[in-house]
Amino acid sequence: MLFLIRIFSLLPLSLLYMMADYVIYPLVRYVARYRLKLVRKNIRLSFPEKSDAEREAIVDAFYHHFADILVEMIYGYRASDAEMRERVVFENMELLEDLARQKHGVIAYLGHMCNWEWLADVGKQFADKSIVEYNVYRRQKNSNADHAMLVLRSKRGGECVEKNVLLRRLVQLRHADHPFVIGLIADQKPSPRNAHIWTSFLHQDTAFLDGGEVLSRKFDLGVVYANIRCPERGHYRIHFEVITDSPQQMGDGDITLAYARLLEANICQQPARWLWSHNRWKWGKNANSGM
Repeated sequence: MLFLIRIFSLLPLSLLYMMADYVIYPLVRYVARYRLKLVRKNIRLSFPEKSDAEREAIVDAFYHHFADILVEMIYGYRASDAEMRERVVFENMELLEDLARQKHGVIAYLGHMCNWEWLADVGKQFADKSIVEYNVYRRQKNSNADHAMLVLRSKRGGECVEKNVLLRRLVQLRHADHPFVIGLIADQKPSPRNAHIWTSFLHQDTAFLDGGEVLSRKFDLGVVYANIRCPERGHYRIHFEVITDSPQQMGDGDITLAYARLLEANICQQPARWLWSHNRWKWGKNANSGM
């Protein structure tokens, strides 16, 4: 897999976008019909106020965006730092850096919005080079896919930390002499056993992972949300919003619920750019009753 990524990354982005439009999009959308029923269901339940035509337009735009993400991930393998700075703009990086220095560490929440993989470029764009970036990831079942993901993400300068060893790494980081930022994608579906926080999200009862909240309170870390927008194809703008700089004064669930509200607003601003193919609402609250 990594060999193919290296080969195709040599192509200009304009040609990769042509492949996205005329090969990947029709193949995924009409031939393989990749999770089409699930995508339609998720969008229908999330936007009951929209017409069938409006929801179908979101479905179609999602598959176009999905194809773009695939080729952008490939292109990012060889993209120069200068080009990435033009394509990925962090609008208020000084806020993130100031909070990282003040609290020694920051958890930056994000979702599967726009091109979340390119947000890893934040590690190369710090003005303060003493700040270190870490990205939390979940090991893939396919070893080739797992290796490719690690290589792609580490190319942008951050270190990948498996979620199962994150606590141990945080203990180490608290004794280090440099501030750090940990990127945490927290909109995945938790297992029934770990579904501790529920809220209405996109008109549906939704469970959220609370690991980021637990760790931020345990280690007194700053917490921000990375709001990402796509003003034009292949270009992304990120604005950091502080959730709290005093996590230990927040009530149980407050940080996670604040993240859920910010993510929901982010999705509603550009609904086609969230990862609708994930089965986030596979089970409800009753699934936890027998655990």
